[in-house]
Amino acid sequence: MQRKLDAKLIFSILAAGLMSFSGVLIETAGNITFPVLMREFHVNMATVQWMTTGYLLIAAIIMPLSAYLKKNFSSRKLFVTAAVLFIVGLVIDSCTTDSMGFVFLVVGRIIQGAGAGIALPLMFNIILERTPLDKIGLLMGIGTMITAVAPALGPTFGGLVVNSLSWRYIFILIIPVMVISFIMGVICITKDPYPIERTKLDWTGFIEIALTFVGLILAFSNLSGILQRPVNFIVPLVIGLIALVLFIKHSLNVKNPLLNIRLFKNSRFTAGITAYFIFQVNTVGLSFILPNYLQLVNGVSAMLAGLLLLPGGALGAIASPVGGRMLDNYGARKPIMTGACFELAGSVMFCLFAQHFNAVNVLVSYLVIMLGTGLIMGDTMTSSLNLLTKEENADGNGLFNMVQQFSGAVGTSIVSAIMQFVQQMSSKPTTAGKLVDGAQVGLIFLLILIVIGVYLLYQATKKDHVSEN
Repeated sequence: MQRKLDAKLIFSILAAGLMSFSGVLIETAGNITFPVLMREFHVNMATVQWMTTGYLLIAAIIMPLSAYLKKNFSSRKLFVTAAVLFIVGLVIDSCTTDSMGFVFLVVGRIIQGAGAGIALPLMFNIILERTPLDKIGLLMGIGTMITAVAPALGPTFGGLVVNSLSWRYIFILIIPVMVISFIMGVICITKDPYPIERTKLDWTGFIEIALTFVGLILAFSNLSGILQRPVNFIVPLVIGLIALVLFIKHSLNVKNPLLNIRLFKNSRFTAGITAYFIFQVNTVGLSFILPNYLQLVNGVSAMLAGLLLLPGGALGAIASPVGGRMLDNYGARKPIMTGACFELAGSVMFCLFAQHFNAVNVLVSYLVIMLGTGLIMGDTMTSSLNLLTKEENADGNGLFNMVQQFSGAVGTSIVSAIMQFVQQMSSKPTTAGKLVDGAQVGLIFLLILIVIGVYLLYQATKKDHVSEN
């Protein structure tokens, strides 16, 4: 099949990307609705968090299947399945009432997570298989941009909808978007460039990796309460780690494993995907710290807190295809290391201002750090996958998308736990003062992660730099 960049390819990417965009948008917008849902359904914060945890769990479990699904089913069939699941989930959440019970909301989100778990790897597989080689960086950047816009819009969208309509409209307003996505995908996703295979599903590996993600995500979701109930963290953590060890051992001893973990023998690929995880944790961690700080310390509304983060998120989204084009023209090292410098500078600014945040320094610091994020994320994924063979790409793509979902659970949980622990230890008399101390330690933790991430990116792009010269 000849690779060519045409309208059908663009709309195919957009159709799959809109599903991933919608999933993340609902996740970030839904955080605004938690107090409302707690009152309406008479549930506590731990219960309402299952709106996010359930979604992340099922998406993370589905994504290891991406390589198997790609080999055994056409892109069109996978897209239709994902779109139908997502729309069904939206309808369930839109129609749920307090008399039906909170469990129906969680079920709807779980079904949406299954759709998103299929759609996100599908979008990047379409790009990698069908895009002209000299345009892959640009198209990967556009794909990353589609999903990167959602966290920037989520809090603002959620605040507007909840304040002017009802929390149900967060789901209702997405239904037309998904119908448009469905129509675009059915029309534009054409025959696959490679023949469909018939391979046997590695059920043992699937069960082990599913238990790994269930255990680890549940453990991290309970991390903030480790001092009160350590068993809620320790038990799922042990289960997750045991399942992970079994999965690694099994995968190294079967001919066709669910995921080819031998890819981690490539040191540059390992450095790239680890850095990707770190920078994703940083982004999610900041999206937790900053709105809480602005609302609880500075006293701004949820909507204004969202609006202050919106320019940074938008800049990061715009920077993603720009970074992709730079990769196509100059190689991976220049845009990635430029972005790393912005990330480092923004993190230092956050740590310096942490005791006295105001609207201006939050806005500027977040603009700097999200510019770096935009230049890094898509290009890191592209350059790391370029290190693999054509046969290994589906496994590499699946691993990157799993890391993205897992980092969402890990980032919020770790930062939340650090802040709560520091607040309990703080000697300041006011709640706001304690939160400031917690935020500062959380930001220092993220800065340390960024330093490690920058070093890993330097190692991952080292040979690329040599080849450019």
